Formats: sequence, structure tokens, C-alpha cells
Amino acid sequence: MFRTIYLSFFLTDQQGTPSLFVGLENYAYLFQSDSFRKSLKATLLFVLYTVPTGVAISLFLALLANEKLKGIAFFRTLYSSTMGMSVAASSVVWLFLFHPSIGMFNRVLNFFQLKEIQWLLDPSWALVSVSISTIWMNTGFCFLILLGGLQNIDENLYESAKIDGASYFYRLRRITIPMLSPTLFFIITVSFINAFQSFGQIDILTKGGPSEATNLIVYSIYREAFINYQFGTASAQAVILFLCILFVTILQFKFGEKKVHYQ
Repeated sequence: MFRTIYLSFFLTDQQGTPSLFVGLENYAYLFQSDSFRKSLKATLLFVLYTVPTGVAISLFLALLANEKLKGIAFFRTLYSSTMGMSVAASSVVWLFLFHPSIGMFNRVLNFFQLKEIQWLLDPSWALVSVSISTIWMNTGFCFLILLGGLQNIDENLYESAKIDGASYFYRLRRITIPMLSPTLFFIITVSFINAFQSFGQIDILTKGGPSEATNLIVYSIYREAFINYQFGTASAQAVILFLCILFVTILQFKFGEKKVHYQ
């Protein structure tokens, strides 16, 4: 970390050795760069697309899987199964699903006589497509943690509420969500951090394209350092990313933790 901060004040050679001290010029260059501004925008949109949707889907599946039904263990295994696949393997699967000619999604659109979509080649759809695959990849982990939180809630609370005639949604709002709030707080915080650090699916699905529509900050750092060999500006981007994650995490603890109910 300290090495990264140090390098952000220098221009470097191709081996990453500092060659010229430039102070804050790397940072000034980044904020004047259209490419970096696009990268910031794409990263923020990606976080907004993936985190709320992913947490909501995981919570919905966890509530379903928490019901005491025959054979529910099969669905618990199914919902958490995405944890068992690497990002690389999952991305290859999604690469075929998004394929413009042989992909399943365009075949479904053809079946309903709808216009085909260039999922990974159209700048207006590429980020959405990558977000869909990311939500699917992260669902297993979030689901498993939320299910564990649900199973730790005291059953006596629900029994007392049922005796009082409380409806399912009233119990959900007044018992489940408050008692699950520490787990939700953890999942939301971790999901935000993971979203800012996403790399593997970007590299395999789009490589930052098309037209830099999916050039998230982490991929921009990789490309600047290991393709363009500009370790100084790459380090400056890494410092900015660290500050963004730190800022979001502090906001989470400052405002989000106030709504957490610790039993």
C-alpha cells in the first residue's frame, strides 16, 4: 500500500522503477482525462446496478429457503451453488449465453420475434450484461450468509406474533428485517467493496469495451500498469479507488449501522 502511494508521485520505467518525481501531476492528469472520468462513471453505475439488486434477490431467495418445507434442502443447495464456481469459469458460461448468434438470450428473443441485442458489443447494453452476470455470481455467497442470519432468529418471536394475529408481511417488517439487520449490514458493506474491486468478469467478457463502457477502475488500473506500463498513473488510480472504498465504507458505518438492531 505504501509502495503504491509512493509510486503515484512518480513517472516510472517499464519495470516500475521510479524515474521522475512529478508530485500530484499524475492525479491532475487523471481528473482531466476523459477515459478516467468514464471509468469512474462506469464503476459507480456498476455498483448501483449490482449491489441493491443482488442483495434484494439474495434476501428473497433466503426467505424462500428458510421455510420449513419438504425437500427445501435441495433448493438451498441450488441457490448457494454459485459459490462453487470460479469467476473465470462463470464468465465463460455467460460469454456463451450472451453470444450474439448462438447465445441463449438472443434465441429467446428470436422465439418471441423480438429484435436481437448485441449484449457485450453494444455500449448501452455491455455494462448491464456484465452486471447481470456479476449478480448471479455473487448471489450464492449473499444467500448463504442471509440464510444463516434468518436461522438464528428466535422462533419464539414468530410464535408470539402469530398468536397475536400478525400477518406474514407484518412479521417480516417488524421481526425478520430488524433481527436480520446486522447480517444485512455486513452483506451490503462487503457487496459494495467487492463491486468496486470486480475484475475477472470484465477481463473475460468485455476487456473494458466497447468504447470503454465497462472499463471499471480496477480494469483501468490493470491496463495502465501491465499493458501501457504506466505504473505511476496506475498507482494514482489505485489510491483513488482505495479512497472511494474507504469513503463508502465510512458512510455505511456512519449511517447504515444506526438502523442495525443488535439483539
